[in-house]
Amino acid sequence: MPNKQIENTHPNQATSTTSIQQVIGAVGEKILDKEQAIKTIVAALIAGGHVLLEDLPGLGKTTLATSIAQVFGMDFNRIQLTSDMMPSDVLGVSIYDAPSQSFSYHKGPVFTQFLLADELNRATPKTQSALLEAMAENQVSMDGKTYPLDEVFFVMATQNPIDEAGTYALPQSQLDRFLISLSLGYPDQQSERRLYGSQYLTQFKKPIKALSSPAQLSAWQAQAAQIHASDEVLDYLQLLVHKTRNHSDIQHGLSPRAGLSLYKLAQGFALMAQRDFMTPDDIQQAFYPVSRHRLVTFDGRAAGDLIHTILNDTVII
Repeated sequence: MPNKQIENTHPNQATSTTSIQQVIGAVGEKILDKEQAIKTIVAALIAGGHVLLEDLPGLGKTTLATSIAQVFGMDFNRIQLTSDMMPSDVLGVSIYDAPSQSFSYHKGPVFTQFLLADELNRATPKTQSALLEAMAENQVSMDGKTYPLDEVFFVMATQNPIDEAGTYALPQSQLDRFLISLSLGYPDQQSERRLYGSQYLTQFKKPIKALSSPAQLSAWQAQAAQIHASDEVLDYLQLLVHKTRNHSDIQHGLSPRAGLSLYKLAQGFALMAQRDFMTPDDIQQAFYPVSRHRLVTFDGRAAGDLIHTILNDTVII
C-alpha cells in the first residue's frame, strides 16, 4: 500500500507526538533497553487499555509501572496481591456507622488513575475477579450502588510464571480484559553494565518528572480515536484474526473483541507516527502484544512462535 501525505491532521498533533516521544524517552532513561516495550505500553494507554506484564521477578516490571504513572502525573495506587487477600482489599468495604445507623462505603485502592496490581496471579480467583467490572466498565458495584472510577483509569498487572509455587492461572475472561500483554526479558549486556554504575543508581532513586498529564492523555486518546483505516487495511486486520481461528495448532483464536483491541492499539501506533490513518505496519506492531495472552493452543504451549508464523505467512493485500 503506497504511503500518502498526512490528511486532516489535528492542529496540535505534531506537538503532541513530540511529547509522546519525550514521555517514552524519559521512561527509557529508567528502564534500559526496553524502548519497544515502553512504546507499546504508551500506545495501550492511548488506546484506553490495560496491560499485563508477565515475567520473572527482578526484571523491572514494578519500576516500569511506577515510572509511567510518574511521567503522566497520574494518581497512583499499588496493591501487592497475596493468597489471603479478599475482594474488599481491592474494591473497598461498607462499614456500619452506629450513630447514623447506616452503612458508609470506604473506597479501596482501585479508586485511582493508575493501579498497579502486583503479582496478580498470587491472589485467589475470587480476588482476581474483583477487578473485572472495574477494568471492563470503569465502575465498581457495591451493596446495590454503582461508583464510577476516574475517567482516566488504567490497570497494569504483573504476574510471575504460572509454574511457580503459589500462583493461580488467570482465566480467559480475565486475560481478555487486558488490551496487551508483554514480557520484558533480560536487558542486553551493555545496558545491564550501565545499570550497575553509580551514576545510574543515583538517578534510579529519583522519581521521573511529570512531562504529561491525565488531561493530555485524554486528548491523545480522543485524537487516536479519529484515526481511520482504509478497506485494504481492515481486510488485512480481519485476515490475521481469521487465521488464528483456522490454525491447526490453536484451540481458541481471537474473538471480535480482540480484533477491536488490535484496531485500537494500531490507532495508538499511528498517532505516534504522526498519521491520521492506519497502515499495515501499525497492525503488525499491535498483533503480537494483543494476541500472546489470548491464543490458546491444544497442547498448552505459548503461542508466541505461532503468532510470528501467522504474521510472516500473511500477505498484505
